[in-house]
Amino acid sequence: MVLSSARLLSLLQKIVVFFALTALISGCTTASTPEQVLTVPAAPQKYAAIVVDARTGKQLFEMNSTAPRYPASLTKMMTLYLVFEALEAGRLSKETQIPVSAHAASQPPTKLRFRPGETIDVDTAIKALAVKSANDVAVAVAEYLGGSEDAFAAAMTNKARQIGMRSTVFRNASGLPDDGQHTTARDMAVLGLALRARFPQFYYYFSATDFMFRGQLVRGHNELLSRVPGVDGIKTGYIRASGFNIVTSYDAGGKRLVVVVMGADSARERNAHAEMLLQRALSPSPAKAQFVFGN
Repeated sequence: MVLSSARLLSLLQKIVVFFALTALISGCTTASTPEQVLTVPAAPQKYAAIVVDARTGKQLFEMNSTAPRYPASLTKMMTLYLVFEALEAGRLSKETQIPVSAHAASQPPTKLRFRPGETIDVDTAIKALAVKSANDVAVAVAEYLGGSEDAFAAAMTNKARQIGMRSTVFRNASGLPDDGQHTTARDMAVLGLALRARFPQFYYYFSATDFMFRGQLVRGHNELLSRVPGVDGIKTGYIRASGFNIVTSYDAGGKRLVVVVMGADSARERNAHAEMLLQRALSPSPAKAQFVFGN
């Protein structure tokens, strides 16, 4: 069988991303770079970060990247991973209507404020998770695919192990507070790489900054998408216990990166840290950032 140029290019890209993911999971050595001291006003007991070259798997920077952290709404990245698997397998279509139970409707914000018994189509549900980070939709999806949120969370943890997330446990589909739900910055980088490698046809959802719902424009939380050229995803998260988290992906100029920042004191700090790490990784002579925590 002769592959078209487009299909051959797509296949080669997937192979490159696969080996990059494998390299990160295997624990590639950190690049040797000059060191620069940077003051970071974040709590050291929460802060963690990692920068990975998505094409090679090379770890360009890390700090506390294997220390346990609360994922908050980064959890929904795995919820979406299982949704995308179901779409590929034909167990869902984008038009499938997902019912919203009383339990799902009762979730605290952020949410779309569904009433029990209402439904949401899968396409809108994906946008609600990727852009709005809607907790009611996350639970509705979990119940529809897993039968219960607990069963779906167990499937999320199993999938995490399968793709190389060694230290992650999921207890719910939304990322709302649960002492038993934890991850690491490294594991979140693995998940970010895996989402692009496995589901390039769905990755555009993570680039959206807003979507229409019931005649209203719903805006997202990821300011880097509109602020930094080349950023094309992926997800933010926050609960009080976690601080402000983000997984950022960059694809431009022949470079592809994943940046994870966890535990910042504010959304502004989180975005600034992610942007700073991204800029240094893109620099011809990137500095190795040594973080000094301020008051």
